[in-house]
Amino acid sequence: MYILQCGYSNLLFSLAVCNNIRQRSNIIKGIKLNKNEVFEQLKIDEGVEYEIYNDHLGYPTFGVGHLVLETDPEYGQPTGTAVTKERVAECFDNDLSTAISECHALYGQGSFDNLPDEVQGILVNMMFNMGRTRLSKFKKMNAALLENDWKTAAVEGRDSLWYKQVTNRAERLMSRLESV
Repeated sequence: MYILQCGYSNLLFSLAVCNNIRQRSNIIKGIKLNKNEVFEQLKIDEGVEYEIYNDHLGYPTFGVGHLVLETDPEYGQPTGTAVTKERVAECFDNDLSTAISECHALYGQGSFDNLPDEVQGILVNMMFNMGRTRLSKFKKMNAALLENDWKTAAVEGRDSLWYKQVTNRAERLMSRLESV
């Protein structure tokens, strides 16, 4: 019964977030990527936790890799504090919008919007994971991306500390990039 409840619970969460993403899709114009696919991929990469936990670097986190911010009501709450599905969905939607906006800021809205859907999805995933400050340091990879040289971009993405830190995720993303 517990397994069925968890599966049903995850299905409800997925439906709630997908519905929330669809409702906000008109706010972020020009995006070709399938946000539902990005959501499903990020659930695999980040996991979904309905309580506060410390991530691999020791930072308080919950939901789909949402770093607890000083502005969050969860700020200062101890690990193990429960977080509602609605709050997790709200934070994911905001974090996804932020990742997309940060991709626009880093690559230029016109340049990012003209990338293939698959490349947009990969970059949003990376942005979600690292943030703009870290992703902007991938100078050779980013230059190759803007030249539509996916294979070189993947080689450069593998030549990073990020790749060593999250090898499974990074390899999956770089393999997808090579295949574009």
